[in-house]
Amino acid sequence: MAAAGGLPASATLLLLVIAAVAVAPLASAVRPVSDAHRSAAAELFAASPDGSFGDLETTYEAVRTFQILGVEKDKGLIGKACKFAAEKLASSSSSPAKDLFHAARISGVLKCSVDSGVYDDVATRLKAVIKDTNSLLELYYSVGGLLSIKEQGHNVVLPDADNTFHAIKALSQSDGRWRYDTNSAESSTFAAGIALEALSAVISLADSEVDSSMIAVVKNDIVKLFDTIKSYDDGTFYFDEKHVDAAEYKGPITTSASVVRGVTSFAAVASGKLNIPGEKILGLAKFFLGIGLPGSAKDCFNQIEVFVPLVLSLPSKVFSLTSKDQLKVEVTTVFGSAAPPLRVNLVQVLGSDSKVITTETKELQFDLDNNVHYLDLAPLKIDVGKYSLVFEISLQEQEHETIYATGGTNTEAIFVTGLIKVDKAEIGISDNDAGTVESVQKIDLQKDTSVSLSANHLQKLRLSFQLSTPLGKTFKPHQVFLKLKHDESKVEHLFVVPGSASQFKIVLVEYPIPQLDFLGLVEKFYYLSGRYDLELAVGDAAMENSFLRALGHIELDLPEAPEKAPKPPAQAVDPFSKFGPKKEISHIFRSPEKRPPKELSFAFTGLTLLPIVGFLIGLMRLGVNLKNFPSLPAPAAFASLFHAGIGAVLLLYVLFWIKLDLFTTLKYLSFLGVFLVFVGHRALSYLSSTSAKQKTA
Repeated sequence: MAAAGGLPASATLLLLVIAAVAVAPLASAVRPVSDAHRSAAAELFAASPDGSFGDLETTYEAVRTFQILGVEKDKGLIGKACKFAAEKLASSSSSPAKDLFHAARISGVLKCSVDSGVYDDVATRLKAVIKDTNSLLELYYSVGGLLSIKEQGHNVVLPDADNTFHAIKALSQSDGRWRYDTNSAESSTFAAGIALEALSAVISLADSEVDSSMIAVVKNDIVKLFDTIKSYDDGTFYFDEKHVDAAEYKGPITTSASVVRGVTSFAAVASGKLNIPGEKILGLAKFFLGIGLPGSAKDCFNQIEVFVPLVLSLPSKVFSLTSKDQLKVEVTTVFGSAAPPLRVNLVQVLGSDSKVITTETKELQFDLDNNVHYLDLAPLKIDVGKYSLVFEISLQEQEHETIYATGGTNTEAIFVTGLIKVDKAEIGISDNDAGTVESVQKIDLQKDTSVSLSANHLQKLRLSFQLSTPLGKTFKPHQVFLKLKHDESKVEHLFVVPGSASQFKIVLVEYPIPQLDFLGLVEKFYYLSGRYDLELAVGDAAMENSFLRALGHIELDLPEAPEKAPKPPAQAVDPFSKFGPKKEISHIFRSPEKRPPKELSFAFTGLTLLPIVGFLIGLMRLGVNLKNFPSLPAPAAFASLFHAGIGAVLLLYVLFWIKLDLFTTLKYLSFLGVFLVFVGHRALSYLSSTSAKQKTA
């Protein structure tokens, strides 16, 4: 299969997008083949007496090989091949997917005339096969046939691309090989190649992007597949089957060609590089070239399709004239490995309107350290804007022409930026009737200015300036706005500054009518007189010095607003303002009540202590009865501690009154209570036993 359903062969189709920058496809391909190959192909693909090449698959391989090698065949043979394919396409309902696949590819190569209705029936038939099968070959033929029809200009979309992608991916194995169906016990390297071609066709036919994570998984499968590659001592690499039935064995040439076509087809539709060592790619090319002149038609077809192409890309597509950036070009193989010694020539520069800027051929210098080709932009005399650069690649050593395909011309789009000169800037007020300018001020738009103007509703505000490119051409940026902002209400008004072939000029009027004055703007200004701040904004992607400049202010004297005049819009409230500082709250507490003099308070405190004094005097007068106090040391100690504990409780009450809070007092009281219970119990037990002994005596 030629790169997923009839795409051009490898040296043409492999000029793909595999780096971060898009690469334009080659217009034509230079093939590293000789006249001996052409003679061998004509002999191997000889037509039978009836003018046919055999079955549809062999017919496609014949016409495709002749197309690649540039072998001219008799128009009668081409007509018979087209008729053979057209008949099979016309009977799509009874034809297997394999025949429809090859017939569509033959029609694409020979540009046969097939009715669009026939292709619609074929597409319907192939979509039905995709829906009902779990066979890898059936899926390969079906999606490949649909892609071939699409490439011939017909609108073909695979509606359920994700499910089809997953159905094919489900047949993959952990070593990068694929099974032919869910019932197959063994995996196949050849099947891996056609699976990758089928997946690339699904991506091309999808109506939306396929899951990028699944594409990344397939890339990892490709790396694993290349881990199984075999090699000879001379650096030749090839793929071969590991364990497969004899009936399914394809041989190293067919198997290697299948993998190369599959990998390159997938690289054409999946962004990013494939992490495959360059020596393996060159080893595969060496393998196919080592075949020499092929011995069979199948080997001839496979050999012709697998030469290594080169890819041209730009590390950066944006260049600054101010910084004097150099044009840098990278040339690598399709898998990102280094290219052999070669020359890169810039042959043409086109403007954004496809106008030819220059056709002088300039060779790019080569930077060996950074592996890039470079060229100064200054001699090209290109200005700011968009350009298309046309390159040609040529190999320096003749022996490399048998390994690498350089292709024809490559077109790359670039964008050039620079500093834009701003001059002849003027602002002023003119009279509405006579058009005479009352006051004009020259301003410098390279910095903020502070002009002060005044006008009434019968006058005009005039602003004009010129922009020019580094080469002195008139420059027209994408955006030029004049903003007026009312100082008090903060209402803003934007006006587009129109540009002519020579300058930008605005007569402040009711937009977009070109010639109206403040009289027509009164209602738009909501009749708000007062100060308006002026700002000018000029911007463009190619303009390195885009600016927003404060011009100053203008005092407008507008008429009083009538009763039904529109009100200015309410200004947006900052949603974060509610989190700002709040207004300070002032509070006056109630004045304290009037209290008695300090002396009176002390006097009443003394009166409360008089009963205690009387109690102590009474004890002294009556005497203390200590006859029952224990005389033995231990009971006397417990009795003393008991009385001391009671004293401590009384002292705790005093402290509670003076300084302690309730919870602290209760905490201390709990400890004292336990202590009093213990010592009191011992003291009272002694007294009780003593009293009992006295009674019995």
